[in-house]
Amino acid sequence: MNRAEDPEKMLNQVLVDMKQQLIEAKKQVAIAIADEKRIKKQWEQEAAKAAEWEKKAMLALKAGDENLARAALQRKGDHDEVASQLKDQWEAQKNSVEQLKVALRGLDAKIEEAKRKRNLLVSRQKRAEAQRTINETLSSINSTSAFDTFGRMSERVTQLEAEAEATSEIGGVLEEGSLESQFKALEAGNVDDQLEALKRKMALTAGKSEDPRQLGSGRADAKSAPPRLRSSAPTTSRPPRSTPSSKS
Repeated sequence: MNRAEDPEKMLNQVLVDMKQQLIEAKKQVAIAIADEKRIKKQWEQEAAKAAEWEKKAMLALKAGDENLARAALQRKGDHDEVASQLKDQWEAQKNSVEQLKVALRGLDAKIEEAKRKRNLLVSRQKRAEAQRTINETLSSINSTSAFDTFGRMSERVTQLEAEAEATSEIGGVLEEGSLESQFKALEAGNVDDQLEALKRKMALTAGKSEDPRQLGSGRADAKSAPPRLRSSAPTTSRPPRSTPSSKS
């Protein structure tokens, strides 16, 4: 139960109770002060009446009426007795009020002191809780499980980096294969062009080798030769143009 208590809440509740007691004490002191003032007023009234009857007795003596003076003095004595009692009561009440005022000031001072102590204790509580939280956090960080987690995550990140590099390398290989196929196609087209150029070159070479004068004398000899020896001049046939085969 002691561990379950919250010091801050408990101290706040104590202060609330003390403040409530202070309010009640102020009410009681106010009532006592009012009674003291009431008793004092009654005492003053009785003292004033006693003084008045004394004046009346003196007036009766001046008038030569002693019996009336005795009656007035008797009434004065009654009021003096009541006034004396009220005075004693008033003095006692006055002393009580002074004591209540001192106690009230003491209670108020105690509440102020309690507030300061509450603030200090709450501050100490907060520091202790913060220190405990920090110690628990450091303990969890320094534990083997925490570092094991960092180790596993480091291995996982390394694996992801390796997978990313492998993916990039595979993409480069595919791109390189695509480029090689394109260059092979270009090279195949170049071979076909070279073949066509070679055919044209051969055709031009064959045409230059036939001299027009030789061709003319050959025709004359052919006319003068006997028919049986006459033969048609061989014609140079061009090789058939081969269709360029497409290389894959």
